[in-house]
Amino acid sequence: MSVFYFIAFLSILFSLLVIFAKNPVHSVLYLIITFFTFTIHYIILNAQFLAVVNFIVYMGAILVLFLFVLMMLNLNEDTEPTKSIYVKLAGIIGGGVLLVTLVGAIKLTAKSNPVVLQDVNLGSVQNLGKVLFNEFLLPFEVSSILLLSAMVGAVLLATKEGKPKATTV
Repeated sequence: MSVFYFIAFLSILFSLLVIFAKNPVHSVLYLIITFFTFTIHYIILNAQFLAVVNFIVYMGAILVLFLFVLMMLNLNEDTEPTKSIYVKLAGIIGGGVLLVTLVGAIKLTAKSNPVVLQDVNLGSVQNLGKVLFNEFLLPFEVSSILLLSAMVGAVLLATKEGKPKATTV
């Protein structure tokens, strides 16, 4: 249980560093570390599929894309527009609403009992595969055909009509 609290502390620490970092590249790097701590939480909570998806999709694809876009934009203080008083006031009001929501959520969770799972293997990949390929086989196959047709459509849109086709020798 102490490992869970240590990882939770690291999650909060790195998420605060994301917010307060001056350099946007450092902010994205802190966000990658924050998502890594979330992956560790998923592993501790026996949700291996969510851990793998979080690791591959968020850390491997989306945040690397953010990092490349930030490096390509080359943001600095000279290009930063000045913010009006209305934007700052909206930020303060939004932060206050978030604070009130967090305090209310903490009060509600302090009164509730912890949830105890009956099946300890609920989040395992094996159980997910059984449910996916037994109960949801038709929607799974329809979504795979939809993704295949989208990929073919993207390839067709990317090719130019006037371009000669490659021939094999």
